[in-house]
Amino acid sequence: MRLTVPAFLTAGLLALAACSSGAGGSGEDAGPPRPGGTLVFAVSSDAGCADPAQVGSNDSIYSMRQIVDSLTDQDPATGDIKPWLATSWSSNPQATEWTFQLRPGATFSDGAPVDANAVKANFDRVPSLGARGTLPKGYLAGYQGTTVTSPTSFTVRFAQPNVQFLQGTSTHSLGLVSPASAAQTDDQRCAGVIGSGPFVLASYTKNQATVLTKRPGYSWGSSLFTHPGEAYLDRAEFRVVPESGVRTGSLQSGEVDAIASIGPQDEAPLAGAGIDLPSRANPGTPFGIVFNQATPLGADPAVREAVSTAINRQEVVSAVYTSQTKPATSALASTTPDYADQSAVLPFDPNRANQALDAAGWVRGPDGIRAKAGARLTLPLLYAPVIATNRPALELLQQQLRAVGIDLQLQERPVSDTATIQQSGQFTAAWLNVSRADPDILRAQYGSAGSNVFRFPAGTPLDGLLVAQAGTLDPAQRTQIVAQAQQQLVAQHLVVPVAELTTTLAVGPAAHSVAFDASSRIQLHDTWKSAP
Repeated sequence: MRLTVPAFLTAGLLALAACSSGAGGSGEDAGPPRPGGTLVFAVSSDAGCADPAQVGSNDSIYSMRQIVDSLTDQDPATGDIKPWLATSWSSNPQATEWTFQLRPGATFSDGAPVDANAVKANFDRVPSLGARGTLPKGYLAGYQGTTVTSPTSFTVRFAQPNVQFLQGTSTHSLGLVSPASAAQTDDQRCAGVIGSGPFVLASYTKNQATVLTKRPGYSWGSSLFTHPGEAYLDRAEFRVVPESGVRTGSLQSGEVDAIASIGPQDEAPLAGAGIDLPSRANPGTPFGIVFNQATPLGADPAVREAVSTAINRQEVVSAVYTSQTKPATSALASTTPDYADQSAVLPFDPNRANQALDAAGWVRGPDGIRAKAGARLTLPLLYAPVIATNRPALELLQQQLRAVGIDLQLQERPVSDTATIQQSGQFTAAWLNVSRADPDILRAQYGSAGSNVFRFPAGTPLDGLLVAQAGTLDPAQRTQIVAQAQQQLVAQHLVVPVAELTTTLAVGPAAHSVAFDASSRIQLHDTWKSAP
């Protein structure tokens, strides 16, 4: 059964084309693209790792995406899966076996061939990745092995139907690294891996900079790239600049060419200075609060309900985020396939929050914070400064929750530590989002058989729905199951969605064609610089 353009992937992604799919400098008279030059890109954070399989924050993905190729690519305008390293693919009727044909001639930058054995080495290694490898392990859930039939042909086998795997092959997380890199330990890989992408990792200095150089002779790019052959840029530098004002000033002065994590205060001055502000809504799970179900507060339905109904999502979005940002209305962002609007069960209703806490025996103290059985209603919230808006958004949530007697305590940790903390279970709730253009992100995040950092119990109706959607071949039936899962997650307040992430960049006039991919990360193969 040939699945070149699966309907279950395209069915919700047409809306992704509504935002800008990419942009560059605003100078229309720059002429045709020219090779050469260095793009300097300022980001706000660093995941502490230079391995695409072990990073999940956008600021690190921006650079890591450039050093690896994927088996497939995903069209950001339509959601269609397109050829990259793989020229064709097919599935058995049960979607338990996926067979791919590779293009010949691609190599890793250490000279090793990108062949079927290299793919097998990559996929065989994924299940043993540690806490930082949550994303690729989710895409390969139920992995039983890869059978190599020729240097350019292989079949990937799963224990159960896995309809989301094809889209997973388009992600940075399953981007291929050299077998020598695949065999290294997790920490060794985090020091830097060898890929086959249009750029090579020249240096990585944790919390400072990632430097990439053009791969000479590159000629096996995605079918979605706008030009064949090597990248235009000679070099790309990703500098870690945590302060939003410093990033903005550096762009305005010409010290950097582009910046990420644009705040609302940056929009008007940057636009007024002739800076382009490309934006694109991120599919996947929106920013929000997710409870650790193994903790007393996470297991308390009254607390979860009060947190959800005390939050004024529109106020948060208007005060903190760029003008293109929307309040979250489900456990999935509205640009994700099979999104189902749950806004009816996400009201801003402080009276309901107070009633739920009163009925559960949480009594206000002299300072307004509630307590029960001698324990204050203090909710520690784990988060990482992966985007400049996180801190101000959470400070506003603190005020909103205090109004109903909840003491929200912010626990900021480096992005490099959060995965380990979540795996340990030593947290009560976490603030996060994950971008992916497939609804299976719900199973990867909240299914009991996955990493399950939020300790969702097995055997529940929700758990059954998350498993069922991953193995359902009929697109309409899958849509229905995913909708039911979203309803349960939101109605039971197991997750508290707050704001949909919209990636807004600022790109100076000398940089052109900084393009978004389907997950609203950047692709630099076609990016170029104007003459100085």
